[in-house]
Amino acid sequence: MAKKRPKHLNLIQIKLPLPGIVSILHRVSGAGLFLLIPFVLLMLQSSLVSAEGFAAVKHLLSGAFAKLILLGLMWALLHHFFAGLRYLAMDLHYCLDMPQARRASWLVLGASLFLTFLFGVWLW
Repeated sequence: MAKKRPKHLNLIQIKLPLPGIVSILHRVSGAGLFLLIPFVLLMLQSSLVSAEGFAAVKHLLSGAFAKLILLGLMWALLHHFFAGLRYLAMDLHYCLDMPQARRASWLVLGASLFLTFLFGVWLW
């Protein structure tokens, strides 16, 4: 007898395990980094061209909203880095069983959030 499978899967009600959440956040952070890199490079170029460009970028990044964007960008970078190391470890056949995968996922989340917090303290 075939097992009945749901026809309409409600993604909001599914409880993902922590490694699944880290996987989704890895993809979201990668997409965010990809979309924001041109703006960061444009600001870097503008700040290196002249003293006026540097002053304009400095003024632009001095606001609270810009600092929140920078904080989000730093979290995306750190999370993507640590999750990438986790996936590299999985490719090398480490952290494959569920308790180790959960521990590695907590480590990715903890390290990225802690270092983002330290960056936020330094930024403000």
